[in-house]
Amino acid sequence: MWKQRTAVGVLALLALAACGTETGAGTGSGAGGGAVRTDLPVTGVRWDVDSVTVDGKRTAAPSDARVEIDSKGRATGNYGCNHFAADVRIDGETITVGPGTSTGMACEKDVQRFEAAMSRTFGGKLTAAMAKKTLTLTTEKGDSIALTAQPPAPLTGTTWTVTTLVSGTVASPLPAGAQDKARIVFGKDGSVHGSFGCNSFRGRAKVSGSTITFGRIDGTKMMCPAPRMKPERELLAILDGRTTYEIDHRTLSLTAENGKGLGASAPGTTG
Repeated sequence: MWKQRTAVGVLALLALAACGTETGAGTGSGAGGGAVRTDLPVTGVRWDVDSVTVDGKRTAAPSDARVEIDSKGRATGNYGCNHFAADVRIDGETITVGPGTSTGMACEKDVQRFEAAMSRTFGGKLTAAMAKKTLTLTTEKGDSIALTAQPPAPLTGTTWTVTTLVSGTVASPLPAGAQDKARIVFGKDGSVHGSFGCNSFRGRAKVSGSTITFGRIDGTKMMCPAPRMKPERELLAILDGRTTYEIDHRTLSLTAENGKGLGASAPGTTG
């Protein structure tokens, strides 16, 4: 089931520029396109939602809450569980939010409460204010949404935390004992090191285009709890020979030639 929602967080940035302008025409009904200012890069930038403040009460956002804007002024994102999309109209520092759509998945109660607060705050006229990489959207009642620009993560130098193991089209989360412990770091010098969840490893990895070719991987030989041993063996098998990789903002997908692979995420905040 789809619900009408007023989605906008990211779009506020468009109102904040101080330099040149470009035309951003919305394609949906309701809010249309306005002057899209470009003091900071707008398109292709992800804005993470930090919190929503309603009636003086601040609620921290779930880790997945985010908003993005394309070059045509179309906003897409996630309230924390459900995805949304909407068009907006921008006039100076005032943003008028048109009707949007969102998915209707059932979420955890805390996340549902946040989504309800955020969707209520997105609507009507919003005033945007920016300081460095942060953006604040404020309603006429004084409720507000706080966001932070989140740059994409580079392959090298990032600590990638392994979140899933992939077999074909099926992705499975790591067992509880291995979650948040399996990590991979690619060095600019062609090195790779990290942890399988219990044992640590080190080796070589040559990056060429969208391909990573792993050399010999050496690891420690500790005996680990049974729930960790199986994913360790699977991870070691993936880091063997030629693989392809893809980065979607702060998510890494690594796929071996046999279809086995992994998914990993970068830390939520950088510098």
